[in-house]
Amino acid sequence: MLMLENVSISYGKTEVVHDVSLEVKQGEIVTILGANGAGKTTILNTVVGLHRCTKGAIAYKGAAINSSKADKLVREGIRLVPEGRQIFPKHTVEENLLLGAHAVPDKKRIDQKKEEMYSLYPRLGERRRQLGGTLSGGEQQMLAIARALMTDPELLILDEPSLGLAPIIVAEVFRLLQKVRDSGITVLLVEQMANSALKVSDRAYVLETGNIILQGTGTQMLANEAVVKAYLGGTKKDC
Repeated sequence: MLMLENVSISYGKTEVVHDVSLEVKQGEIVTILGANGAGKTTILNTVVGLHRCTKGAIAYKGAAINSSKADKLVREGIRLVPEGRQIFPKHTVEENLLLGAHAVPDKKRIDQKKEEMYSLYPRLGERRRQLGGTLSGGEQQMLAIARALMTDPELLILDEPSLGLAPIIVAEVFRLLQKVRDSGITVLLVEQMANSALKVSDRAYVLETGNIILQGTGTQMLANEAVVKAYLGGTKKDC
């Protein structure tokens, strides 16, 4: 579904991502772990066309997308749920969903997707006339994901979906991501809540100062001493 091969990314003259190679297979949840400043968001923004790599190749479904514009990638099936959710706070839940469907020409399909989102996220249906800015943090995250799903993406990319959420809401968000994956949508995830992310991930990569230093299945990562110490706050025995 997605492949990065020896990708380097710079801001000005400063290279912040160095020769990164990773892949996301169709039907997987893949997580990129890393501390703040490791380059995780930079990689996501480059994949979705908001930034350009300085070296290497990025392919989506076998086709090069290094030079593709963000709006073209949306129409080809890639959607990003950005860090901080970035919903439209002065628009209702329903208006947010409709804005997410701006690339869909079929009104009947838009109405169908809207009802699917209300079925997947019943609380959004209950609050469809409520302004986005008045929702709780968890509800706003659900709205951000639902907005991205309005265009039937094939690859859903999420940047820190657990940010600022209570643990019980984090668990709910990750359960919903499993439902998304089970519906046939591939998921690429950047996350610092390693324990929650790895439990639902098929595979994961660890990014440190712009370099991939570890990779493996979610289960392997949960059992990896280095990952446990760095991201789970203990030892394998503690987990």
